[in-house]
Amino acid sequence: MINTNYPAILVLSPLLAALMCSIFSWCAKKLCYPTAIISLGISLYASIEVLMQVMDTGTIQYRMAGWAPPMGIEYRIDLLNAIVLLLVISIALINLVASYQSVNQEIGKKSNTFYAIYLLFVTGLVGITATGDLFNLYVLLEITSLTSYAQIAMGDKDRGPLASLNYVFIGVIGASFYLLGVGYIYIMTGSLNMVDVASLLPSLHGSSAVLVAFIFCMLGIWIKMALFPLHVWLPNAYTYAPTVVSRILAPLMTKVMVYVMIRLMITVFGFEYLFEKLNLAEAVVWLATIAILAGAIMAMAQKDLKKMLTYIIVCEIGYMVGGAWLGNELGMTGAILHIVNDALMTFALFLALGNIVYKLKSVHFDNLKGLFGKMPWTMAGFVLGAFSIIGIPPTCGFFSKWYLILGAFEKGAYHFAGALIISSLLCAVLFFRIFEIGFFNNEHDEHNTITMSEAPVSMLIPLGLVSLSLIITGLYSSSIVNKIILPFLQ
Repeated sequence: MINTNYPAILVLSPLLAALMCSIFSWCAKKLCYPTAIISLGISLYASIEVLMQVMDTGTIQYRMAGWAPPMGIEYRIDLLNAIVLLLVISIALINLVASYQSVNQEIGKKSNTFYAIYLLFVTGLVGITATGDLFNLYVLLEITSLTSYAQIAMGDKDRGPLASLNYVFIGVIGASFYLLGVGYIYIMTGSLNMVDVASLLPSLHGSSAVLVAFIFCMLGIWIKMALFPLHVWLPNAYTYAPTVVSRILAPLMTKVMVYVMIRLMITVFGFEYLFEKLNLAEAVVWLATIAILAGAIMAMAQKDLKKMLTYIIVCEIGYMVGGAWLGNELGMTGAILHIVNDALMTFALFLALGNIVYKLKSVHFDNLKGLFGKMPWTMAGFVLGAFSIIGIPPTCGFFSKWYLILGAFEKGAYHFAGALIISSLLCAVLFFRIFEIGFFNNEHDEHNTITMSEAPVSMLIPLGLVSLSLIITGLYSSSIVNKIILPFLQ
């Protein structure tokens, strides 16, 4: 029998575990890590049950504390956020398993406090994804942001706090824009429930206040997702954060923000308002095109592997924003599929990156010489992640790019399709440069005179599983599209 409280368990499990970890950090430090693992395991089980229920019976409407919307907060889970919830919790759990040794190495004495902050961060992401209330989304967005600031500051002792402070300033601006937009929506509709607002907005499409609300909400979300040129906080924040933090921020933070954008587009404002009344699609697709090319070009200029990957994230954000704003089913299908695919392939790359950092301490290109001979299994996972980013079949990256390109041609947005192809070629150049460095060993390089071994098995197994998932997800892309994405869009 399906437990109707699973939507609440998704959020309450990591939230209560964060409280327990805070207490344990004072009196029973050894219990912090297993508590975090168990709580995320419970949430993962709940997310699987929720997905199965949604696929069997349709959208779940869960009223927190029994209060009916629009006055009460409703968690509304359909096919779109059910798959995103599973993705978020799976990555959070696997990352924690893979990072046990690197947490002790990079964070040290703060590691027990870190687990509480980490769980609060996951609580925020899960809540953002599940909620059907606009203001509750803002509250959870702030929980996610505050905990991400703290986690980033735990990184590089010189650059980490500064990168975190920069993120604070820009993050506050983004959150303020979103909150102002929600305020205008509430003034005009008297409601904060997404479905209720959607039923009231059609009669207000001519209102300038609704237009201002839409602009503020989109600007806030675009800042949070680091859409070019609003990306300036992201490269340093992700580069100087601890590896365990980069490995969850990179695959999840921006992708959840893309989900929020799509949720606002589909559930709140509606396609009629966006693509017929406002007619902004062409401008946003051009912006996404510029973002794709700018991210790829900036990545070309980097000499540090971690920073290079952060600029590739900027490029990938352009893929999803452009696809969503093409205004056709193929483009939106590609954007949603790329949320899943990009999270997995970015996670695989950062898992491999974490293994390299654990052994080398630095991922500057000069330190990567001969790495294929020293860490063959880690580099095999890195290669699969790189192939997926490039879009080489049968990895999952190929299939979402295929839908995006088809959507671009159907819309007549040939510049967007061209940017997708050019960026894939530039990514191929970027990664094959890494492959070339990794295959050759410089005898005079001090780092290469040290005998290296592979990363611990506890770090290799998660990397292997995620790397294999890139192929499995690619092979089952049609099933994901036909059973989850298309039924949601219809």
